Amino acid sequence: MMDLKRRSFLAGAAALGLARTARAASAMGTTPGPVQANWPSLVANYRYPDWFRDAKLGLWAHWGPQSVPQQGDWYGRFMYMQGHPMYEHHLKTYGHPSVEGMKDIQNRWTAERWQPEALVERYKKAGAKYFVALACHHDNLDCYDSRYHAWNSLRVGPRKDVVGIWEKAARRAGLRFGVSNHAAHAWHWYQTAYGYDPTGPDKGRRYDAFSLRKADGKGQWWDGLDPQELYTGGHAVMPDGIDSIAAMNAWHEANDGQWIETGPKDDPAYVTRWLLRQTDLIDKYRPDLVYFDDYGLPFGPVGLEAAADYYNRSIQWHGKIDVVLTAKQLSPEARFGVVQDVERGYTDHIWDEPWQTDTCIGDWFYNVARLNDKSYKTAEEVIQRLADVVSKNGNLLLSIPQPGDGSIDSEEDRILDQMSEWMETGGEAIFGSRPWRHYGEGPNRPVLGMQSEDKAKPFTARDIRFTTNKGALYALVLGKPEGDVTIATLAAGREPGMVEQVTLLGGGPLVHRRDGQGLHLEMPRGHRGFVPVVRIDGRGLI
Repeated sequence: MMDLKRRSFLAGAAALGLARTARAASAMGTTPGPVQANWPSLVANYRYPDWFRDAKLGLWAHWGPQSVPQQGDWYGRFMYMQGHPMYEHHLKTYGHPSVEGMKDIQNRWTAERWQPEALVERYKKAGAKYFVALACHHDNLDCYDSRYHAWNSLRVGPRKDVVGIWEKAARRAGLRFGVSNHAAHAWHWYQTAYGYDPTGPDKGRRYDAFSLRKADGKGQWWDGLDPQELYTGGHAVMPDGIDSIAAMNAWHEANDGQWIETGPKDDPAYVTRWLLRQTDLIDKYRPDLVYFDDYGLPFGPVGLEAAADYYNRSIQWHGKIDVVLTAKQLSPEARFGVVQDVERGYTDHIWDEPWQTDTCIGDWFYNVARLNDKSYKTAEEVIQRLADVVSKNGNLLLSIPQPGDGSIDSEEDRILDQMSEWMETGGEAIFGSRPWRHYGEGPNRPVLGMQSEDKAKPFTARDIRFTTNKGALYALVLGKPEGDVTIATLAAGREPGMVEQVTLLGGGPLVHRRDGQGLHLEMPRGHRGFVPVVRIDGRGLI
């Protein structure tokens, strides 16, 4: 089915004249090769690596300077918006953002308790087959030895090659290694840093990004660095005269608050620098996976150049394309040239092509409130998500947020321990598996699409997901059964094949019977684990 859809797309593209003329490798450091910077070439050349299809679970260190305040996501934008809780936190903790800005928060990122090798081993024990490090978020700090961007973690904050250290730890542990690049959005995301307080004693006083230049750093910790390179320049600066918080919020929402996938019109060099930084990242760390936080590829044609460069480099490294590039909101045809990522979302069917959902047990950046109010996803909820995604031909990329010091907290420790315990018995239904004819059954119908987790209802014991592995059929019961379990999909006469043996992983053989209502399983009383997994063996089931 995948090859049929791919051939159909390529034929249609040729008929419509969509294929672009191959471009020679440019001065941007892109690598020549058989893959050209257009969608038909990506689709024609790409095949999903077996390692990715087998891996199923990745762990993500979505960790950077925005973890320092321990307030959650998008601190570097919201700290510049008067009235926002992060602005209030910043004012009380660090001072007014006209003086103490995001540049200074970045330098407070010290990572003094970071133990990368120990953390990667914990993640591996919890089931991770690949590990992803955040390379650059919207706050525009490159967390690696960046050749083209002076604001990087060797000159600011921890003074370490964070991505490089993660990469070595992951490869020593035998895991595939990935990086995430979110920098395409920094130029509009940071425009609040050029604003001011619309009310109060500092009314009209512009924040640090507005006036600071490289010369102002003389004698400061950031001596030699240009704040305008970090804050990206004033592309949409809030005008003078706004005198209420509501008006300020409305102005930002209309002018820089949208998810913009083009580059700044007044600074085309920003896009050029982005491509240089991206190819440098790939060249230095040779990642097995690259995550783009973009709807489609970043900056249109430039994103296509980045994708072709990555695939051509993989051919040089491995003799074939053996890497994964993810993006969001792709067209059905584009999903055969790039892996679709569905952020914090669900699907309701088995996809023909592999895909990925990414989520976090809490906020993307560390939020201490999640620990204090015990609002992390539980290990049970994580395994439920994993089972649901894998049954539909997907992978789960899960973030475990770290404070700025690089540690993980006691509740995260407990969640990882419980995941590790489940993997000891349930892992054979996940790793190396493939979808069955049906993804599952049950009353729960998740809300579809990105950012739909908050609308999801809890799974029950009637919600069952299927996988196949090495000739066996597996049924994962998402809720905790209070009695026997009936699998309606396996009713006599509904599905071919014979059920010869049924085994509860970690619990031994199960008494079972099959009739027109389903396959009935006598579950052991007092079973304490979550998401029990049943192995079903028999001729003709697969």
